[in-house]
Amino acid sequence: MNPKVYWVGFNYVKGIGCVRLRHLLDAFGGDLKAAWEAPYEKLIAVRLHPRLVENILKVRSQIDLHRIWENIERKQIRVLTWEDEEYPEFLRQIEQPPPVLYIKGEYLPEDETAVAVVGTRRVSAYGRQVAEELAAFLARNQVTVVSGLARGTDAVAHQSAIRAGGRTLAVLGCGVDVVYPPEHAKLAEEIIANGALISDYPPG
Repeated sequence: MNPKVYWVGFNYVKGIGCVRLRHLLDAFGGDLKAAWEAPYEKLIAVRLHPRLVENILKVRSQIDLHRIWENIERKQIRVLTWEDEEYPEFLRQIEQPPPVLYIKGEYLPEDETAVAVVGTRRVSAYGRQVAEELAAFLARNQVTVVSGLARGTDAVAHQSAIRAGGRTLAVLGCGVDVVYPPEHAKLAEEIIANGALISDYPPG
């Protein structure tokens, strides 16, 4: 089984974020499989709070990592971790970069040159015009347009970048296999064809 599945497994555990995952990697010599399979006593011995250890054991008993990884592969979701060279370099430099990124589509090195275009969901006529012009200008100049697939300004930004022949990335507050709002299903497919959907939330 792909070793990244253990990163995904810990991604399902409430209370395991950037700091605690680094602690686990240090405590288990970089072996997250060993950390995932460790008994209660061993997890306590590496100074994890008992409540967090209980969370780990609960999730471990509830999920099937084989099935989760099969689902990821079936849905053609790419998984990037800190250990991957392709992990976005600017994101890696923030204080607490997400340990795992899920990508549906194609994230390219040129996407490092990017500008976020976001705004209100109830966009005015003037706001729409500005978002359209800005996103199209960026796209025509090989700057990737980043937004969040939300209603209003986000949708306008993605659509304008695509119409201008550029690339666009949608950073989601849900799994990349969950399209929200649902009426943006077609737009999501267009983004996948011209960039990617990206999230630090696991599928589902």
